[in-house]
Amino acid sequence: MLNKSFHLANAEQTEQLGAALGSALQSRGLVFLVGELGAGKTTLVRGLLRHMGFTGSTKSPTYTLVEPYEFDEHKVYHFDLYRLADPEELEYIGIDEYLTEASALSLIEWPEKGGNWLPEPHIRVELSYDKDQRQATIISQHQALLEKVSVAFEQ
Repeated sequence: MLNKSFHLANAEQTEQLGAALGSALQSRGLVFLVGELGAGKTTLVRGLLRHMGFTGSTKSPTYTLVEPYEFDEHKVYHFDLYRLADPEELEYIGIDEYLTEASALSLIEWPEKGGNWLPEPHIRVELSYDKDQRQATIISQHQALLEKVSVAFEQ
C-alpha cells in the first residue's frame, strides 16, 4: 500500500482535500473515511460534494446510515456506520446494490463497523487531529490516484 499525508490547518483545507479527492476519483469508487469523532470526515465529504456542484447542507447520515446525492451523470452515497449495531444490518439496507453501481462514488465513515461485509476500498483516508490541527493520510494501491489527489490539492 502507498500513502500520502497532508497537513490541514483548518476546515477550509479539509474541504479542499475533499475537492481534490473528488477530482481524482472522477465520481467513481469506494472511499473509507477513518478517524475519531470530530476529525473532519464529514467536512471532507462536504468539500467533495461542493466540488461536484452540490450547494445544499451536508450532514452526516448517522441515523439513516446513508445519504444519497444525485448529479447529472453519477451518484454519491455517503454512509455513516457509527450507530451500526451489527455488520449484518448492511445487507438489510442493500449495501451491495450501492457499492456495485457503476456510476457511483461511495464514501463510508466508520467502515470498521461494517466488518467483513465491505470490500477493500480504492482509497482509505485516515484523519486525526490535535487541537485545531488536522492530519490526513490517504492510502491506496494506486500510485496514479495518490498523485492526482496531491496535484489537485496543491493547486
